[in-house]
Amino acid sequence: MPSKIHATAIVDPDTKLGNNVEIGAYSVIENDVIIGDDCVIGHQVVIASGTRLGNGVRVFSGAVIGNPPQDLKYKGEPTIVEIGDMTVIRECATVNRGTKETQKTKVGKNCLLMAYSHVAHDCVLGDGVILANSVNLAGHVTIHDHVIIGGLTGVHQFVTIGTGAMIGALFRVSKDVPPFILAGGQPLSYEGLNLIGLRRRGFSPNTIQTIADTYHVLYRSKMNVSQALQKLSSMDGKIPEVDTIIDFIQKSKRGIVPAKVR
Repeated sequence: MPSKIHATAIVDPDTKLGNNVEIGAYSVIENDVIIGDDCVIGHQVVIASGTRLGNGVRVFSGAVIGNPPQDLKYKGEPTIVEIGDMTVIRECATVNRGTKETQKTKVGKNCLLMAYSHVAHDCVLGDGVILANSVNLAGHVTIHDHVIIGGLTGVHQFVTIGTGAMIGALFRVSKDVPPFILAGGQPLSYEGLNLIGLRRRGFSPNTIQTIADTYHVLYRSKMNVSQALQKLSSMDGKIPEVDTIIDFIQKSKRGIVPAKVR
């Protein structure tokens, strides 16, 4: 189907539009932009140079995608933003391009960036990530698949958040958050497993219990992290989720969130 572009929208002639794209009133689409099939761009949206939208992306009023990074080291180098298929970007959310360090900011498929959320330069978000209202990601944050972050939470630069983790609202994330856990409190701490998320994604009771036992070793055994990892690595019959946890912690550069003080 042909695209539907409102008469007041400004679309650069170099923009590559897919099939059945809708662009609302007073939106601006700059040059060097690629918009996939079936995308819906709302009213008063800015899609800046270097933006790549997959198929079925929806961008709501006032959102700004692809503006230059808010980084004093940035000197105008050509960089990009990639938004995956079926991702929804709500009102006034912002996603900045990458810097020369990685060349790219990337948001995966089927993500939801709620109103006023911000994804800074060089961030990488996996598939199925949900950022609630006014979540702010600093530069170089990595978020793995199926992570949920509660509203008004700030994430420090270079933090990594593991797959399936959930972070509550109104918190500050300054250390890495391991996979499958629920994190909250000040300072941010391990509060247990993201049980609802695990069950919704079809994890078996046995797998969930094994994940819980793994975090008991890490957080409740009174071993230090190195000792706990050594014990977990030597256990027989490890399931893939345990390997995921071990690999995440071994690669952590900022250190993982601590256990909640009881």
